[in-house]
Amino acid sequence: MEEPAIREFEMSLSDGPSDDDDEFPSTLPTDGSHSGSIRKGCDPLAQTQRSKLQHRRARINQQINKEMRMRTGAENLFRATTNNKVKETVALELSFVNSNLQLLKEELEELNSSMDVYQTDSEAVNVPMIPLGLKETKEVDVTVAIKDFICEHYGEDSFLYDKEIKELMELRQAMRTPSRNQAGLELLMEYYNQLYYLDQRFFSAQKNLGVHFHWYDSLTGVPSCQRALAFEKGSVLFNIGALYTQIGARQDRSATAGIDRAIDAFQRAAGAFNYLKENFSNAPSLDMSSPSLCMLVRLMLAQVQECVFECITLTTQDTHFTSQLRLAQEAARVSDVYLLVQQTMTQPLMKDYVPFSWVSMVQVKSEHFRALSHYYAAVALCDHMLLAGGEEEEEEAEKAFLQCHASVPAGPQLSQVLQDPEKRRKLGKAHLRRAVIRHEEAMRVHSLCKILRKMDILQDVLSVTHKRSLDKYSELDREDDFDEIAEAPEIQSHTHQKPDVIPPNFSTVKVTDIFQRLGPLSVFCARARWGPMRVICLNKREGGLGLTLRGDSPVLVAGVVPGGWAEEAGLREGDYIVAVDGKDCKWAKHGEVVHMLKSCSDRGVEISVVTLHSHDTQQVERRAVMLSLCSDKENTRHRLLSGAKGQSSASLLNWNRKKKREGSTITKRLGSAFSLSFGSIRDTEAMY
Repeated sequence: MEEPAIREFEMSLSDGPSDDDDEFPSTLPTDGSHSGSIRKGCDPLAQTQRSKLQHRRARINQQINKEMRMRTGAENLFRATTNNKVKETVALELSFVNSNLQLLKEELEELNSSMDVYQTDSEAVNVPMIPLGLKETKEVDVTVAIKDFICEHYGEDSFLYDKEIKELMELRQAMRTPSRNQAGLELLMEYYNQLYYLDQRFFSAQKNLGVHFHWYDSLTGVPSCQRALAFEKGSVLFNIGALYTQIGARQDRSATAGIDRAIDAFQRAAGAFNYLKENFSNAPSLDMSSPSLCMLVRLMLAQVQECVFECITLTTQDTHFTSQLRLAQEAARVSDVYLLVQQTMTQPLMKDYVPFSWVSMVQVKSEHFRALSHYYAAVALCDHMLLAGGEEEEEEAEKAFLQCHASVPAGPQLSQVLQDPEKRRKLGKAHLRRAVIRHEEAMRVHSLCKILRKMDILQDVLSVTHKRSLDKYSELDREDDFDEIAEAPEIQSHTHQKPDVIPPNFSTVKVTDIFQRLGPLSVFCARARWGPMRVICLNKREGGLGLTLRGDSPVLVAGVVPGGWAEEAGLREGDYIVAVDGKDCKWAKHGEVVHMLKSCSDRGVEISVVTLHSHDTQQVERRAVMLSLCSDKENTRHRLLSGAKGQSSASLLNWNRKKKREGSTITKRLGSAFSLSFGSIRDTEAMY
C-alpha cells in the first residue's frame, strides 16, 4: 500500500533569524578532536512528583497510540468489507476503542491540568500559574541510516564513526527527560543546535534518510510521525518553551527576586512559542499549530502581567492615594489580558482542544483581578485623603483619579467627589459592591471545575480576597444609607511595565559538530556530490610536482601544470586533498599539507583526493571567492564558517527551496567537475 502524501512540517525560509542573531555556533576544533556532551537527562522513574507525572504521561501516550492504531485498522476493515456481520462486529469494536480513547484523553487532560505539581513549595499564598507539560517522543535509532549514508555519500568506513553515532543517540535520549532547571534548558538547546549540523551532514534533497520522528501532542497525546527533521526541531523548540513555563511556575513569588525570575521565564517561553509560530509551518499536531501557539503566547504574556502586578504590590510600601489607583489600574490590566486569552481559547479550533481546567483558570483570574481593581479603587477613595502638599500634588492626584475610570460615573463630577468625603465613601462603596460581585463570580467558576476545586491554594486566595472586600463593604455600610448606590464605572487598565517577547538565543549554548571528523561543513555536507575517492601517487622529480595549491581545510588543487608530474599521475584541477600518505587532512592547514608533500620519501607520496561535482548551495562558490581574495588562510576559514552560520536561518530544511543560480566570474564548470580557472599565481596560491 502506498504511503499517503503528507505535508511535512517545515521551517520558513524568509522569516528566520538574521545574520546578527548568531543562531548556530561555528565549528570550533580544527584538529579533529571532539569532546562529547556532559549533559544528561533526569531519570523519569525517579520518585519525584514531576518525574512520576512525566512517566505517567508517557505511558498514557503509548496507550493512546496503540488505541489509535487499532481504530485505524478497524475503520479500514469496516470500509473494505461487504459482510454485514463483520460490519456489525467491527462497529462494536470501534465503539469500545473510541470509549477507551476518550477515557485516556480525559486522564491525560487531568494530568496536564495538574498545575499544583509544578508550583512552588513556598508557603506564600499566590495564585497558581499555568505550566505546560513536555511533548513526549519515542526512541529513534538512526544508526543504520547514518552508517549507510556515510558509506554511500562520503565513501568512508562507517564503523569509524560508531563513537559519534553513540554520542548522538545518548544526547537524544537525555533530551527526552530534561531536568526542570537551567541545565535542562541547556540540554534541549544543545540538541536543538546539533540538529543544524545533522541536517547539513545527512539530510539531502536527493535522498531521504528514512528516519521517522514520532512525537505526541502535548495536550491530547495524539501521536504524529514525520520524516522531516523540521518536525524534530520544532518539537524540541516547543519543549524549550514548555520547560520555561514550568520553571516560571515553580518560582517563589513572595519576594521580588522570585517574581523577576518568573517574569523572565514566562517571557522566554512566549519568545520560544512565537519563534515557532513565525518560522515553522504545516504542523502535524494541534499543539504546534498557529492558533494554538498564538494562544500560548498570549497566555504567557498574561502570566507575565500578573507577575508585574504582584511585584508592584510588594514594592508599593506607601499607602498614598495615587499608589492605590496605580494598583487598581494594574489589576485591571491583568484582567483584560486574561480576558483576551479566554477569548482565544474559546475560538472554534481551540474550544474543544484546550483543557477545561485551563479555560476555567483563565476565567477565574480575569474575574479575580477585575475584582481587585475595584477593591483598590475603593481603598484609594475611602482610606486615603489627598495630600496636603500643595496645589501641584492635588492636581496630579485629581488627574490620576480622572484617568483611572474608563467612563464618567453618574452623579456629581469626579473632581467634586474628591473634595467631599461622603461622596468619596459612596463611590468607594459602589466599587466594593462590584468587587464583591466579581469575587463571587470567580468563586462560582472555580466551583464548576473539578480539577480547580482540588487546588487548595487557589481556594484560599479567592476566599481571602472575597472576605476582605466583604469586610470593607460592611465597614462602609451605614444604617441610614437609603439612597440607591450608583453603578461604579470600570477601571481603566494601564501598566507601567509591558511584557517583552524574548526570542530564544541559540548561541548561548556552544556546541561542536559531533560528526566534524567528516570534514569542514562548508564542503563535506549532504548537499554536495563527489566522484569516488582517488589515490594519486606522486614521485619526487626535478622541476617540482607541477601543481598549484590554494587555501586550507581542505586544501584545493587550484591548477596543474600541463604536462607536469601531477597531471601525468591523474591529479586534476578542482580536486580536494583529503589525505596524504593515509593521514587525514580535511582539517589541515595549507602549510601542513605542503610540509607533508615536501617531506615525502624517495618512493613518493600517496594523495587521496575527491572531486566535487555539484553543490546545491553557493557555499563552495563563496569559499572559492574568499579563498582567492583573502591572503590570510586561517582567517579565511573562520570567515567561511561564520558565513555558513549566517545562512543558518534558511539552511535547515531547505529541500523545498528553489536555489538561485548565480553566475560567478571566478568559478566555472569544466565538464562535470567543479574547477577553478588556472591563471597567474596569486598571493593566496603557491606552486609546488
